[in-house]
Amino acid sequence: MKWIAMTAAASIGLATASVANAQEALAKSSGCLNCHAVDSKKMGPAFKEVAAKYKGKSDAEAMLVAKVSGGKEHPAIKAGGDDVKSLVKWVLSL
Repeated sequence: MKWIAMTAAASIGLATASVANAQEALAKSSGCLNCHAVDSKKMGPAFKEVAAKYKGKSDAEAMLVAKVSGGKEHPAIKAGGDDVKSLVKWVLSL
């Protein structure tokens, strides 16, 4: 029984890591990582800083999607629609 629980926990951990790796790959292919990094400031703030800044704000996701998609306050990126939403959710989850 203990072995089954450990196996299930490991599977969940691997699935979570796989999703995070896919999101990071999407961020790279969309050009996000040219200016941002997950843990450290580059030209733009670290993604973890963004997550901390907007933690607990109910409108954070919609506001960031609009900001990133609009290209006015943020340079244009290669991602569109659903990918931008997915990337913003990932950043806010850090």
